[in-house]
Amino acid sequence: MQRGFYAVMAAQFFSSFADNALFVVAIALLQLMGAAPEMNPLLQSCFALSYVLFAPVAGVFADSMPKGRAMFITNLVKISGCVLMMMHIHPLFAYAFVGLGAAMYSPAKYGILTELLPSSQLVKANGWIEGLTIGSIVLGQGLGGFLISSGVQHSLASHGVAPMAMPYIWLTAMIIIYTIAALCNLRIPDTGARYEKTKLNIMALTRHFWLDNIKLCKDRLGQISLAVTTLFWGAGATLKVIVLAWGQQALGLNLSQSTYLNVPVALGIAIGAVWAASKVKLEHSPRVIPIGIAMGAVVLLMPVLPEFLNGSNLILWGAVIILLTIIGILAGFFVVPMNALLQHRGHCIMAAGGSIAVQNFNENLSILLMTLAYAQAIKTGVSLNTAIIGFGISLVLIMFLIYKWHQARPVAPHALHHTDHVAEASS
Repeated sequence: MQRGFYAVMAAQFFSSFADNALFVVAIALLQLMGAAPEMNPLLQSCFALSYVLFAPVAGVFADSMPKGRAMFITNLVKISGCVLMMMHIHPLFAYAFVGLGAAMYSPAKYGILTELLPSSQLVKANGWIEGLTIGSIVLGQGLGGFLISSGVQHSLASHGVAPMAMPYIWLTAMIIIYTIAALCNLRIPDTGARYEKTKLNIMALTRHFWLDNIKLCKDRLGQISLAVTTLFWGAGATLKVIVLAWGQQALGLNLSQSTYLNVPVALGIAIGAVWAASKVKLEHSPRVIPIGIAMGAVVLLMPVLPEFLNGSNLILWGAVIILLTIIGILAGFFVVPMNALLQHRGHCIMAAGGSIAVQNFNENLSILLMTLAYAQAIKTGVSLNTAIIGFGISLVLIMFLIYKWHQARPVAPHALHHTDHVAEASS
């Protein structure tokens, strides 16, 4: 790997680390406000909404300057979101502003991989990026849970820190981590890649963005990888909120303790990501789709464990950790190759940042719709177990349909590096 890739990894780690810690802090702020339970998934919805609304300009922004500089600017936007929370702006709005920074950050982060590395190293690079990102999720959610824990609050109170000052301490920690990420961005080299300049015309940019969407959807490998990753990220974001609620309602944990339930999921994703990076070649990526079906099936076991293992805490906790780890391994193993395939096909038929912006739009539209559906289910009184079962069955059925769709439309191996999407779509 080129040295610049390690700077990208460091920047991604710290930025994702802060994102995940901030998610927990934002939920804690909502609880301090006495917000309704459906507000928790709405946090994720607001974050995703920024991706959807700013998708037409995100890719253009990433491709308008060296990617390291673009990533630096977007981390400053995330810092501004933390400052808004300090100013008592509602967490939903402030977190949406952080989402704006993330939306502009992502095309630069993934786009630079296709500029720095050959296609033969993309699965490996994605494995390392996703594995490192998962590490940041583990540590980030762990930090968030630690900061809001009663032990830390009692310790700070014993040193004269007023309860009203706690949120400021939480948010200051977030700002420090985002600042470290921004400094890492300055170490990312300029690859020299330059793209056609696009005028800042919203109508023209939106039209160009939709044309990019059509290009990727007409490409047979692009459409299948886009469908899989779109479903995965929507499901993953919803699952993150579900696990927090499951920990509190089914396992009797508080919010701080429930954040640690995402640790085995994240570690499993890291294992699956690294495993896929070493075993799956880019041209064989679609073969991992059945793993996604298996992941949905395993999710259906979540409501069962507390019912059948309620008599033994030791056995219950062992089963919970194993189950969540397996879900993570399956998720990591199937999403990394599909993500790499989508990046490669997008890079073949359009600018790097533009292809990632299309990917982000579709994936975050999925996150927005699925988290809104989950929030509505909570608001209407649907039980958590019913929501989990519906979630798991939907995941299995949709992934199965995508798999059968792909089997009915085989793609020749030479199409992997094809740059003419029209010719490929009619082949």
